[in-house]
Amino acid sequence: MEFLKFIFYGIIQGLTEFIPVSSTAHLKIISLLFGINDPGSSVSAIIQIGSVFAILWYFRKSIFNFKSTNSIKLKNSFLFSKLYKSIIIGTIPIVFIGIVIKMFVPGFSDSFLRSNLSIALVSILMSLIMLFADISTNKLINLNNHKYRNSFYIGIAQALSIIPGVSRSGVTISMALLSGWDRKNAAKFSFLLGIPSISLAAFVEFLSSLNHFSAFPFLPLFAGLITTFFSSLLAINFLIKYVSSHGLKIFVYYRLMFGILILFNLKQFKLN
Repeated sequence: MEFLKFIFYGIIQGLTEFIPVSSTAHLKIISLLFGINDPGSSVSAIIQIGSVFAILWYFRKSIFNFKSTNSIKLKNSFLFSKLYKSIIIGTIPIVFIGIVIKMFVPGFSDSFLRSNLSIALVSILMSLIMLFADISTNKLINLNNHKYRNSFYIGIAQALSIIPGVSRSGVTISMALLSGWDRKNAAKFSFLLGIPSISLAAFVEFLSSLNHFSAFPFLPLFAGLITTFFSSLLAINFLIKYVSSHGLKIFVYYRLMFGILILFNLKQFKLN
């Protein structure tokens, strides 16, 4: 049963980390609906490492392009590219906010913002933001012609994903679309921007729970990581292809219904 539980966590985490519906919200709500314990912020963050590996694998040809030692080839590689610098710039806001919360709001992960009422309200609000983003026009910015300020704005939006229910991919793709990015490149940048932020979150949570790490079932946790990796690959591939041609509307409707259903069932499912 422990293995099945962590495999379940991995499937939900992998699918919802990149599809703009909030992995944190779904891990908590769906777990409760199935009578499984909420994995909590520590386990959630650790199995997110599987999502990071999935991004690295999916974009491996762009990221690990070091076949030649030629200086021109090296300068054009990912680590020397404009995109790499943009990802660093876009990561600054969430690192700053994360440090502030860790230092001055120690009980943040157990606060009202992680409650099911808050998740429901945030989900409904995000559905409206995503709708406005989807219908916005002048989507001409891409990975090649974007400005560093564009990546910084998206980074500020990403910092809001610290609030459960926001959805890191949902808020970053929405900000990109509102800033004038085309859909496909908005999704790609959102995924790449997630590499440092998800990794840092997992690392910080791992250090925070180090004293309790021996209590974690190692093999089931590893099974959850593997499941997260494969389900994340499916989600990344699906979202890039789907958003490019269809936009965010299906996720807008889903998030709106998800939030409303939670509000109407707070007492029935004892989720408040």
